[in-house]
Amino acid sequence: MFYDEVMKARDYILERTAIRPRVGIVLGSGLGQVADAMEDRAAIPYDAIPGFPHSNVVGHAARLVLGRIGGTEAACMQGRFHYYEGFSMKELAFPIFVLKSLGVEKLIVTNACGGINGGFTPGDLMLIEDHINLTGLNPLIGENDERFGPRFPDMTEAYDRGLIALAEKVGAEQGIPLQRGVYALFTGPCFETAAEIRALRTLGADAVGMSTVPEVIAANYLGMRVLGVACITNMATGIAKEKHSHEKVLAAAQESGERLSRLVTELVSRL
Repeated sequence: MFYDEVMKARDYILERTAIRPRVGIVLGSGLGQVADAMEDRAAIPYDAIPGFPHSNVVGHAARLVLGRIGGTEAACMQGRFHYYEGFSMKELAFPIFVLKSLGVEKLIVTNACGGINGGFTPGDLMLIEDHINLTGLNPLIGENDERFGPRFPDMTEAYDRGLIALAEKVGAEQGIPLQRGVYALFTGPCFETAAEIRALRTLGADAVGMSTVPEVIAANYLGMRVLGVACITNMATGIAKEKHSHEKVLAAAQESGERLSRLVTELVSRL
């Protein structure tokens, strides 16, 4: 059933564009500028694609944009879905299965998140080296379909070292400083407490957010190479001096969006 739903979504998309993407991009809150820069674009609203979840989070355009970036054919998710919206982990991963069925081999995931590492400042871009899944949930739970991937996928290199190295090279060439770190997933929608942030720091997390991990798990399962770029929009609770709000997160993400857009655009053109 799930396989058939993925194929139905794939066929719907392929009927509406001549683009055959090899690179997929997932854009987080306030980070939609990459899709706007694509050439030969075809934009398809999520609510038109069979099986796609419907998201209403502010700061997400909620559409799939297919086109070219520097000659590379790509599919860009302009907005994503979150567990706190009431979706299952399987629903969160559904678009990644669809991207794979379209031919995507490499996936770039971005997000807006809170900084834990004392060496970070709001506006920093962090290359994700690894993650900590604190939800106890996984999009692969349930019956496995070998047409997609193995029952027990390896997560040794969840974030591809070669893509991290390429991103660092591009960042240096573009004059874009890049941090490295571990991303921790909380379900949200509330921001974390100060005690939770202290615990995360002890566990080795450098940043915390409410997305990305389900998509990365699914992508690894499907055999895709993954690069994660987190935008540090604020310092986490107990580190920051002020209280949090989604509006502040969006504003900070939009300020960093130009640098992230330059980085991702150049990266995709070399893939």
